[in-house]
Amino acid sequence: MIEMREKDFSSAITLKERAVSFLQLVAAGNVREAFQRYTVPEFYHHNPYFRGDAESLMTAMEENAAENPNKIFEVKHALEEGEIVAIHSLVKQNKEDIGAVVVHICRFQDERIVEMWDVGQPIPENSPNENGVF
Repeated sequence: MIEMREKDFSSAITLKERAVSFLQLVAAGNVREAFQRYTVPEFYHHNPYFRGDAESLMTAMEENAAENPNKIFEVKHALEEGEIVAIHSLVKQNKEDIGAVVVHICRFQDERIVEMWDVGQPIPENSPNENGVF
C-alpha cells in the first residue's frame, strides 16, 4: 500500500481545483474556512467596493451569504496558466434570480491564493445576443 503524506496529497490538487473549491466554499457561506484553507495571510484583492484586505472582503462575503443562503454558483470555465487561474461562472443569489456572469482571477503563491480580481455583469432579461452569455 502506498502511503501519501499530507504534502504529497495537497500538491496533487491543481491550482484550478483549489480556486474552484475556494469559490464553492464562499458561495456556500463557509467564508472563513475558504480563506483559512486556500489563501495566504497577506491575501489582498482588487474589488473596488471594499478595502483591499482579506478581512474586509471576508466580512462582505459573510454578509452576502447571510442575506442569500440559497446562492447558486456554477462554474462554466476554469483556466490555469502558471500561477494564474481564471474562473468564469454563473452566480445567482437565489433560484429565481436571473443571475450574473462573474470572472474571478486568482494569483497563487506556494499553492495558496495571494491576490484576487473579480469582474461581473448582470444577465439582462432581454438580450439581443442570440448566443447567450455562456
